[in-house]
Amino acid sequence: MSIRGLAGIAVATGLLGCPATGQAQTVEVTPLFGYRFGGEFFERVTGQPVDLDGTRTVGGAVNVKLRNDGLFAEALFTHQEARLTFPGGLFTPGPDWQITVDHWMGGGLQEFFHRRRARPFLTGLLGLTRYAAKDDNEIRFAVAAGGGVKLMPVSHIGIRLDGRLFTTFADLNGRALACTPGFCIFAFDADIVWQAEFSAGVVVAFN
Repeated sequence: MSIRGLAGIAVATGLLGCPATGQAQTVEVTPLFGYRFGGEFFERVTGQPVDLDGTRTVGGAVNVKLRNDGLFAEALFTHQEARLTFPGGLFTPGPDWQITVDHWMGGGLQEFFHRRRARPFLTGLLGLTRYAAKDDNEIRFAVAAGGGVKLMPVSHIGIRLDGRLFTTFADLNGRALACTPGFCIFAFDADIVWQAEFSAGVVVAFN
């Protein structure tokens, strides 16, 4: 599926997930372009150390205003893609990997000073991370948090600048250490992948 198609699905999901959008609420649609740091997913897929500081990302966000104090519901999709070529042998070329990492998230966004032209905000999101290469396709639970600012010189169009930290639980194992009637103590072992992303986009608002 193309990036445009995935972004379209993200937008539709955000709109369908908020049944009150037909009641004259503000809906903001923001195509996003950014840069993401953190190459652990690439190392997990290839099984080799990867000297890659970061790559470009594309995506989009849909926000629906829930209250007049600046609280929005948010649906977010971002897509990262990298092509890696490793050294080969004396007479054989090295392997060539094309790896993608997608985040599908939903949650909330809280604006501050929401009646001003410069509106700082914080976000909190839950969702899924998909990372894939060749025939390998993995989906894991993820959480994200971030913040930034919306610059709105007019009411229906502006600029959004933000950064966010993604936390993906690549592996999560638990076991019971001790149990008594009605009570158990569990221990969890989590393999966590961290990624940071900075992005910018044009906000288009509809009432």
